[in-house]
Amino acid sequence: MTNPIWRQGEIVEVTITDLNDTGDGVGRFEERVVFVPDTVPGDRILVRLIHVKPQYAHGKLQEVLQPSPERTRPSCIVADKCGGCQWQHIHYEYQLVAKQNQVIQALERIGGFIQPPVAPVLAAASPLGYRNKVTYPLGMSATGQVQAGYYQKGSHQLINLNQCPVQDPQLNPLLAEVKQDIHKRRWSIYDEQRHQGQIRHLGLRIGRRTGEMLLTLVVKDWNLPGIETQAQEWLQRYPDLVGVCLNLNSDRTNAIFGQQTRCIAGVPFLREKFAGLEFQVRADTFFQVSTETAEALLAVIQKQLHLQGNEVLIDAYCGIGTLTLPLAQQAKQVTGLELQAAAVAQAQVNAQHNGINNVTFQVGAVEKIIPNLGITPDVVLLDPPRKGCAPNVIKTLLDLKPSQIVYVSCKVATLARDLKLLCADGTYTLVKVQPADFFPQTAHVEAVAFLVRSHLHNSSDDFTKPQTGNL
Repeated sequence: MTNPIWRQGEIVEVTITDLNDTGDGVGRFEERVVFVPDTVPGDRILVRLIHVKPQYAHGKLQEVLQPSPERTRPSCIVADKCGGCQWQHIHYEYQLVAKQNQVIQALERIGGFIQPPVAPVLAAASPLGYRNKVTYPLGMSATGQVQAGYYQKGSHQLINLNQCPVQDPQLNPLLAEVKQDIHKRRWSIYDEQRHQGQIRHLGLRIGRRTGEMLLTLVVKDWNLPGIETQAQEWLQRYPDLVGVCLNLNSDRTNAIFGQQTRCIAGVPFLREKFAGLEFQVRADTFFQVSTETAEALLAVIQKQLHLQGNEVLIDAYCGIGTLTLPLAQQAKQVTGLELQAAAVAQAQVNAQHNGINNVTFQVGAVEKIIPNLGITPDVVLLDPPRKGCAPNVIKTLLDLKPSQIVYVSCKVATLARDLKLLCADGTYTLVKVQPADFFPQTAHVEAVAFLVRSHLHNSSDDFTKPQTGNL
């Protein structure tokens, strides 16, 4: 029976001791767990219990009685409302400690690894102003003004923004002014409840090294009167804007982008320099949102692999070749696998543009292609979506037995699950995990894991294991 003190709406005092993988603070009351957003380990708080279960509850912060030394003032005036960031109230150095601990805990609890070799997190060059891509849902205010922003935490209420401290600051003028242009044009804003209205999202993208920008409107259909004229006005107003695109998404869906994109003015891609190469990046294809951190992670991969120029490498889930092409410069032969045909077309253009001729790309699901490639690779690079690798990808790797496997992950829970499978029979040894902070001010952490075929593992590896104690 539930303790009578453990009631919905009750206000209780809690000390926060940890952070969970969604970014909420974790504390205890009456020996049961309470999850509280907007808190920091070390905070002593009053919390209102809002979702009560027998063993745990979710709460809402009411008052900070004693702040944690790791608490700081957010950089954004709507940080307590906007759902874009969870951790602006936490000192950046502590965010990194918390993310390392998140990786360690996942590998221990899910992967079954004892004292996993997790390095300190690769910090972002700047914890603010780092995002090279943003996509804002649009809405209407009560007074009929066009709004763009992120949804309020735990709701579908849009928080209107005219600037955002985590996006590249050069995008701020476009965020503020394009809304006004949409309003003047009297283009209708999409209502997802009624599936009516024209414009669903505003997408902005910038090349951090080139300054080139793309502007994309996600629309329910192509009929947007005056878009050609407005697109030319935007190109004239913003000298670094190289293209204006429409993306068609006519479905009732939470997905942002649809399958078709049209360039209305300028060119359909921006140029970005990455790892000494030049890439063409379109409005709707994947490219890491933190250019600098992606380069730093690539450097770790290159150092750990120590390619000699005679290796055969498979890059599964290769996208537009962001990692494939730099690694191809150091290997004998590279094959990239990717489900999306448009991404493969871009990868091929990028390879040709950079004069890289020892790489081929194949379109299709990795789990279907990789067993039938007829290649015996020395190295396999995995960079799957959040759901991780399909079971027969793991099986095929255990059959192929490449000397090294590099697993880049955007969700540490599925990384831990897959590493457990790869290491279960002793074929592979986990020698290093390098987390990287692609999303400062959020609870999200990425990581790359390095596996070596066990009989090749050198016990004199220079990696030093970090402390694995609790925060």
